[in-house]
Amino acid sequence: MTVPHRANRPLAAAGLMVIAAAIIGFTDNFVQVIAGRQGLWQFHLTRSALALPMMALAAPVLGLRLRPTRWRGVIARSAVMSTSMVIYFGCLAFLSVAEVAAGLFTAPIFVLLISRIAFGQRFGLWRLFAVFLGFGGVVLVLGLGAGQVRLVSVAPIGAAVLYAISNIATREWCAGESAATLTGGFFAALGLWGALGLILAALVPHLVPAGADGFILRGWVAPDLPFLAVTAMQAAGSLIGVGLMVRAYQLAEASQVAVFEYLLLIASAIWGAVLWGQSFGAGAILGMAAIIGAGAIIALRARFTPAGEPATLVA
Repeated sequence: MTVPHRANRPLAAAGLMVIAAAIIGFTDNFVQVIAGRQGLWQFHLTRSALALPMMALAAPVLGLRLRPTRWRGVIARSAVMSTSMVIYFGCLAFLSVAEVAAGLFTAPIFVLLISRIAFGQRFGLWRLFAVFLGFGGVVLVLGLGAGQVRLVSVAPIGAAVLYAISNIATREWCAGESAATLTGGFFAALGLWGALGLILAALVPHLVPAGADGFILRGWVAPDLPFLAVTAMQAAGSLIGVGLMVRAYQLAEASQVAVFEYLLLIASAIWGAVLWGQSFGAGAILGMAAIIGAGAIIALRARFTPAGEPATLVA
């Protein structure tokens, strides 16, 4: 059976990813405000409880289509992507943010591998070079040292594999769905994870460390004004940012778009410096340059791939 050709617009997808990175990088910087008192599961449940009604109210005004055309594809994608995020945040109880983030941002490499194995897409040396250049930039930005590798360190790689699958699924399983539909499915799934985490936290006795160290294990805590304000801002910002990311993955091949997710690290670092006075050294600056270079290679090479031809790049 012949699969109908879908327009490939990598530059438009890149522009959406830049905007999404700026928004998500800003809102994510405020999670530290609530991490010392509330917990991750309460955050996920509350954010979804705020985000989904926002979408429902905005849908008729903006003409958004929320109902899926293919339920199985949307449910499967939502399950895979939300599970990836649960593993990612769960690892923070055992590993540093640098270790977990470095693991998750190997996802573009898995996008390439899965696209090659499952869909027969061919990639040349330039795109492969861009992916590894971007990952090298992540290592520099995070300032990773040579530490002893533990078994639990492999867990973020599992999150990366699931995240890569969800990115491919956005285009391959859910090509006919609206960005609003996929965004709503993602938040609904995270809300279910939040409810499940709170139930388990209430039923299973466990010790909860004080302050931010207990963010992953903490159950329900009476919400205060800072928590509600930050979570509401997160809900609105995430709706817009995730929606833009979803649309980007619909406009271009996942292997082309995935590299631009490295921009989230740059945006987070910039907002951290602006909001909290955080600084980064020469290595981090070099890493950001490498990330930008990787994204530019992907966008420029994809731009000159003739329409209708497989995404094959020449060295």
